[in-house]
This record gives sequence, structure tokens and C-alpha cells, in this order.
Amino acid sequence: MAAPVSLTEAKLFLRVGHGAEDGLIQTLIDAAQARVEGDVGMSLLSSSPAPLRLAILMLALRAYERGETEMAIAPVEAWLAPYRVVRL
Repeated sequence: MAAPVSLTEAKLFLRVGHGAEDGLIQTLIDAAQARVEGDVGMSLLSSSPAPLRLAILMLALRAYERGETEMAIAPVEAWLAPYRVVRL
């Protein structure tokens, strides 16, 4: 199964046209994906709902452009809330 966000898709979203930072961008995608998956309690795929995929892109963007290392969920909370799995 394909990842929810590809490196190519993220580079387009970030408006990065070179390959010099591909490793960094892939690391940010992976970290953002892990953060979102941990928050909603499910694994994501390329067929996952758009708000979840967009949350990954937005978290990667914030880390890339602003250097935010904690990947706080607050900026994408509204996109994640409907998809959270209730855990007891």
C-alpha cells in the first residue's frame, strides 16, 4: 500500500523544486504521519481521507518552514477530530 503523502506531493505543497533536501522532507513526512496516526489511532494510506492527508502536509510544512520540532496537533485539530478512534 502507498503512503498517505508522497515525497513528490509534499515537495509540490512546500514549493520545493530541487532534490537537495529530499531526505529532510521525507523525514518530516514520516514524523508528521506518525504524529497523525498516533493521534487518530489508525494507520493511514494514500486512500485515507483528505483532511488526514492535509494534516500531514501542514505539519510537515510547519516543521520545514518554521523549524517547529514538536509537531503540535493544535493547528490541525479540526481536521483530525472527526477521525479519532475512541479508546477506553
